[in-house]
Parts: sequence; structure tokens; C-alpha cells
Amino acid sequence: MNIGILALQGAFAAHEQAFSDLGVSVTRVKTPADLAGVDALVLPGGESTTMSMLLDSSGLRTPLEIRLHDGFPVFGTCAGLIMLSSDIKDGRRDQRPLGALSVTVRRNGYGRQIDSFETPIIVDDGAQQIEMNGVFIRAPRIEEVGSNVVVLSMANNDPVLVRQGNVLAATFHPELGGNGYVHQLFLEIVEEIESPRHSKMVRN
Repeated sequence: MNIGILALQGAFAAHEQAFSDLGVSVTRVKTPADLAGVDALVLPGGESTTMSMLLDSSGLRTPLEIRLHDGFPVFGTCAGLIMLSSDIKDGRRDQRPLGALSVTVRRNGYGRQIDSFETPIIVDDGAQQIEMNGVFIRAPRIEEVGSNVVVLSMANNDPVLVRQGNVLAATFHPELGGNGYVHQLFLEIVEEIESPRHSKMVRN
């Protein structure tokens, strides 16, 4: 398994370390050719408007949209969640989300950098409950979720970790929480999605 991490801008190094600690191969994705060679993609935290513009200038937006439509597994954190959302309440007029996650999100929903905080959260994936430290750095707030979105964790009465099919997204930074559980959960999602495809290829 080869996990790609969008490396155009933002905090991708900590994600690399989290996956490396789990023994997983990681590739920095900067071009469409890089994207074609990975089994899944992480959209890290950073500045969502800048990252959105760089998706266009790098030529990555269209191939990523195509792969997302085909069920490509993607994990977005903080700004990555904003980019995956279907609606950004306070986005720039030229900011185009990918629309892969049926949530309405507000950027900097908890305030500015000075309002960043940490709080214990419980992740419930349906099989077990894991407590971890939630690190919220100028975090977005999910204000609405679609009926096909599963909420895996809440904090301050807000959804903070959600899943919609092939998409996993967090408003916090699990790569900074000292617990690799959310990254392991994403790997399980990748395996879950890839297994039926492999079986289909074998049958054909």
C-alpha cells in the first residue's frame, strides 16, 4: 500500500511520520503523475484557499475529482476537510471545494490562531471507542452534515471526525495528537475499498 500526501502547501510532514510509524509507504504528491501512483491520498492542514489555488495550478484538481468520483480513498484534516466539503460558509468567492463530503463548514469556526485549543475526544468507529487528544489549530467547524455522513467523533457538540464512504475527514489534527488510531482507521478504510476491487479483477 502506498499512501500519497498532498505536498503543495501545509503540514504534511507530521502525516508522513504517522504513516511511517505504522510501517506504511508514503509518497509526496505534487503532480498528476504522483497522484496516479498512489492508492489513497491525505489532504493535510494548511491554508485552504492557497491549497485550492495550487490544486489548479499544479493540474491536480481534475484527476483528483475523477478519482474521487471513482471511489478513491481520501483523508482530509483541517484545511483538507474544508477542501473536501460541499459548502464553505465563509470561503473566498474564487474558492472551489471538491464536493466529495456532504458537509457545510465554516473556516476558522472556533476563532483565530490564538483561539486554538486541545481537548480529549472519543472516536467511535462502530467496533470500539478510543479516547485521544484532539488538537484544534484555527480549526474549521462543521455546521451541517448530510444524511450519508457518519459522525465518528464529537467535541463541544460539534462533529469533528466524519466519514462518507471513501472519504474520512477531521476538523482537528490527529497527526499531532500522539495517537496513530485515526491514521490506522484510514488504512482500514483503504483496505476495505481496495479489497472488492481486487476480487473483481481476479474474477475477470
